[in-house]
Amino acid sequence: MKAEAGLPIVVTGATGLVGRRLVPALLRAGSGVRYLTRDPARAHLGDAGSAAEPVAWDGIHFPKSALAGAAAVVHLAGEPVFAVPFSAARRALIHDSRIRSTEDLAESLGELAPEERPRALVCASAVGYYGSRGEELLDESSAPGEGFLAQLCVAWEAAAAKAASHGVRVASLRIGIVLAREGGALPKMALPIRFGLGGPLGNGRQWVPWIHIDDLVALIRKALSDGSLSGPVNAVAPVPARNVELTAEIARRLHRPALLRVPGFAIRALLGELAGELLGSRRAVPLRALRAGFQFTHETLSTALAVEL
Repeated sequence: MKAEAGLPIVVTGATGLVGRRLVPALLRAGSGVRYLTRDPARAHLGDAGSAAEPVAWDGIHFPKSALAGAAAVVHLAGEPVFAVPFSAARRALIHDSRIRSTEDLAESLGELAPEERPRALVCASAVGYYGSRGEELLDESSAPGEGFLAQLCVAWEAAAAKAASHGVRVASLRIGIVLAREGGALPKMALPIRFGLGGPLGNGRQWVPWIHIDDLVALIRKALSDGSLSGPVNAVAPVPARNVELTAEIARRLHRPALLRVPGFAIRALLGELAGELLGSRRAVPLRALRAGFQFTHETLSTALAVEL
């Protein structure tokens, strides 16, 4: 998306996995970027992000001066979900970094004069919205599921939707597992396989919604520029895979075996109620993105992992 009449795009989570590829992509496309960070003096996006403007924030409350006059907002920030122990304090951090920050964003947008208000908000969500649904094919019209992450995503999307009452177009991206060599889930999955100690999780038959990081960046840019994309958008590849298929493809790319199945009880013992997010099945498809004409560069695991591994 080219900045509207030179107006910048505001990005949170710019120093995270997705943000580090998104910001340079926006800059290359001619957009100005303001990114919110807790520590502007130490934030670093690499040489490609040196033209972006850092703005200090506390992770919850949006400075209206950063939002005023921007073309759009991309809200990616949030505390990592998979961290142990999964305590009450941890749950509160996860909740506040997503729901409270998004509520404050919507409120701050409403307090701006209409002529200063960004026209679009692209907010992260997750395919955890659907809970575990077995073999059911899940598109954006599917009902929410059960569990901590499903409840979190419902509240998260509701908070983002409040911005629509101020005339801001809102797209909530239900993001699957992001495949990227520099961080996120892929290096964690690949590490034990590199040492010959990896294998499927549980029975391995659960569907794993995934997306290559470059396709996610491109879909974010599509959501910024395409006025037809509002509401929930599944940010997943069009060809879902089972956990056993994902594990086998990683092993094939690394030329290593992946025969040591990780039993479900061990995952439950380690992660407690979060174990369902790894053992659960979500056969999600990107119906709205495809209908909007979005073209995935990496539709299959083989092409995505060939690039990242």
